[in-house]
Amino acid sequence: MTDQNTEQSPAPSSAARVHAHVLEHPVRVVLTGVVIGAIVMAITAVSLGWFSDVGDVGGTDIGEGERLAQNAFTQSAAGDCLDWAEGKPGSPAKVACTAKHRFEVAGPIDGAVVPGAEFGPNAQWPGAKRFAAIRDEQCPVIVSEYLGGKLDPQGRFSVGLMFPSQAQWDKGARELRCGLEQPGKDGTQTQFTGQVANLDQSFDWPPGTCIGIDPATRKPTSLRVNCTEQHAFQTTGIVDLGARFGPRLSGKPWPTVAEQNKFLESICPGQTNRFLGGKDKFDKTTLNVQWSTVSEVSWLAGSRRVLCYVGLPDRGGFATLVGDARSTLLINGKLPVPPPKAPPGRALPTPVPMPGGISPNPQEVPAPAG
Repeated sequence: MTDQNTEQSPAPSSAARVHAHVLEHPVRVVLTGVVIGAIVMAITAVSLGWFSDVGDVGGTDIGEGERLAQNAFTQSAAGDCLDWAEGKPGSPAKVACTAKHRFEVAGPIDGAVVPGAEFGPNAQWPGAKRFAAIRDEQCPVIVSEYLGGKLDPQGRFSVGLMFPSQAQWDKGARELRCGLEQPGKDGTQTQFTGQVANLDQSFDWPPGTCIGIDPATRKPTSLRVNCTEQHAFQTTGIVDLGARFGPRLSGKPWPTVAEQNKFLESICPGQTNRFLGGKDKFDKTTLNVQWSTVSEVSWLAGSRRVLCYVGLPDRGGFATLVGDARSTLLINGKLPVPPPKAPPGRALPTPVPMPGGISPNPQEVPAPAG
């Protein structure tokens, strides 16, 4: 028997997964659920009007001796920030939003909006899939109102829902909280600092970060991995477009993709050279210099940062890289073989697909000497 203060690490659901698509309107969808202790966490990205991929959950036997208890979650209000030890969302603590945390509360869901007696005193636990549907129906509006309509749908934060486990539901718990979180590997929530309304919501992977790849689609997963694992690309720098086109609170108009490309082609190749240790070392990788751009909807939400990175297009996706590009690197399982004399740039026949919100420049630009 497990009491309410003893947590077990949840087994990730086999249905929990991450999809990254590059479309005219990129959408990230991340969904997972775990039953643990007093709280269940379900997360998804808010899209431009639609959601998909409802996952299953794993279970934890709480035992008959559990008593309904108040905690930081049940007492939370809009603007509160919650944190917990990794793998233990059933033991949340309220922390200052200036400290690291995993969930920012946007507001409660009013049980009156749920049809019928579904939240009545004798109602059965709805289950994770039903909670996911409630989240998709109710949380985007609550989060949008909380942020004043400024959630970047292509950024690093997702809309989430916290709800009671079945054991706590059976004891009378009916608390629901919509909020914001930053998805991590295996459906977990990674820590971030600050309130989302005051943050640049762009992906902020530091130079040297390797981003995973889906072997079936050759698309990036939007998740950090160790560079010794299979990955789609490696970042070489971060550029703040606000320095050139206006900071997030300036009200300056969105710079077109052409304007962004013109600016970034003078920066990313040089950053990549410095990251890799010179043009000769860059050429030996046989990789391409690329960068992301900021869409208009992301610009209006306040996102300003873009990424410089190296990767290699392959059959409508990315080649699979293993290793740090600064040392030993495998491309699709083989060591790179640079041409005897490289041409002035390796033109891409099609844009390289990127995670939601990261649009590649249409053509690779060779890194300059020096």
